[in-house]
Amino acid sequence: MLGLMQSQPLLISSLIHFAERHHGDAEIVSRRVEGDLHRYTWRDVAARSRQVANTLDSLKLGFGDRVATLAWNGYRHLELYFGVSGSGRVLHTINPRLHPDQIVWIANHAEDQVLFFDMSFLPIVQAVHARCTTVKHWVALCDADKLPADSGIPNLLSYEALLGQQPTGYAWPSFDENCASSMCYTSGTTGNPKAALYSHRSTILHAYAAALPDVMCLSARDAILPVVPMFHVNAWGIPYSAALTGAKLVFPGPALDGKSVYELIEAEKVSYAAGVPTVWQMLLGHMKPNNLRFSTLKRTVIGGSACPPAMITAFNDDYGVEVLHAWGMTEMSPLGTLCTLKNKHLSLSDADKMKIRLKQGRAIYGVDMKIVGDDGTELPWDGKAFGDLYVKGPWIVREYFKGEGGDPLKDGWFPTGDVATIDPDGYMQITDRSKDVIKSGGEWISSIDIENIAVAHPAVAMAACVGMPHPKWDERPIVAVVKKPGAEVTREELLEFYKGKAVAKWQVPDDVVFVEAIPLGATGKMLKTRLREMLKDYKLPGL
Repeated sequence: MLGLMQSQPLLISSLIHFAERHHGDAEIVSRRVEGDLHRYTWRDVAARSRQVANTLDSLKLGFGDRVATLAWNGYRHLELYFGVSGSGRVLHTINPRLHPDQIVWIANHAEDQVLFFDMSFLPIVQAVHARCTTVKHWVALCDADKLPADSGIPNLLSYEALLGQQPTGYAWPSFDENCASSMCYTSGTTGNPKAALYSHRSTILHAYAAALPDVMCLSARDAILPVVPMFHVNAWGIPYSAALTGAKLVFPGPALDGKSVYELIEAEKVSYAAGVPTVWQMLLGHMKPNNLRFSTLKRTVIGGSACPPAMITAFNDDYGVEVLHAWGMTEMSPLGTLCTLKNKHLSLSDADKMKIRLKQGRAIYGVDMKIVGDDGTELPWDGKAFGDLYVKGPWIVREYFKGEGGDPLKDGWFPTGDVATIDPDGYMQITDRSKDVIKSGGEWISSIDIENIAVAHPAVAMAACVGMPHPKWDERPIVAVVKKPGAEVTREELLEFYKGKAVAKWQVPDDVVFVEAIPLGATGKMLKTRLREMLKDYKLPGL
């Protein structure tokens, strides 16, 4: 017997329609690339999102066509979130921190038709536009009078001029909720990046779950500062959850230094902030010497990489801000767990509470997880046994765009590449990574890419890249090198060798360590866990 409820597809357009109709006067504040503050409402976002949809129609984009962005967190990017996906196209947010060669590969693989960019990324666009073979239109997120006369980009368009030509009326189309809404590329251990392709259904369910009290606990009473980039996994879904709840959004734009972030928090009465540890380190580093306090900030969710205990203590003890530890992946939309205490934990000592807060947290409804041993057997949730972490759920990837990498699932579960424990209360804690990737400042660095460049040097026989602990960036890469017999190369020469290669500056290793041999397994695979043991007394330069 079927239920007798109305059947309506879960579409991203329904979020902006709801925001306009039920909390249209809630504010969106953005620090712009132009340097000033822009202020308007959810009602304005809705009207301009419809103009975005009309603009894409006028550019003859078809259903499912990919629309790329190279943009900071701001109101224009927010309009693209809703206007692109709501009209049936796919929003492709590109990480501007990537090397231009990587951006070219990603844009061509996605077959992007239009690329919208903030003017601060004009140099990147100038470097890549001639090689992006599918992009038909380049649109600068600015007024017409801000377009440079000598951009070097043929037929460069102004976003504001395009929108100004379009009406604010638009009938959002209805279609299958399983259609693609947005995509984000993730760096893998081998080969080129792969894209997670999110659906309207998965995005709405994720937005619902993220807003729950034991997750991000978002509401119309919050003023939220998403420092986590909108070009990285949908800014953890916060723009969608904010539309759902009616929260005020405060966008920092390109100014992410401690002073700028602090002043924005205070001026806009931010109650909730989200970002990676690196940004919060800069914020706390600005506040302490200037003897500053928060007047409204109550909670911050920290993810992207493990949050240092000292940071949790500083936020809580010095500034009265609750830190919520989170964990997820691009392939998970991204939220998987969030660390909030249960009622029975509230009477624990501060030290025992801290032990829990340092964990990545409990699974969110919609996410199931398990840990398995080397033989594939599920391990107990005793907080001691550790194994490979597997997840599944309605907002977790089934396969990658264009089938890249084959079937990623094992018996319906997605292997995260993390090694973890789970305690009897369901709190998961990452203990290691089985992936050969390094996370620095919340961004992945492929160790394979670093190694491939090193072994291209004529004096290098073998190279292994590993991450080393860093107080600010969480991890920084170093490369262990075995020299060819009779060959000579210095640390400085090898680091110089990375210049001009297809890696961004922040992906270049901090150091070169020369070793007699790199430990190998029976199949010839480098044993990086053993290499890390060999380097256990090593310290990064300058620390």
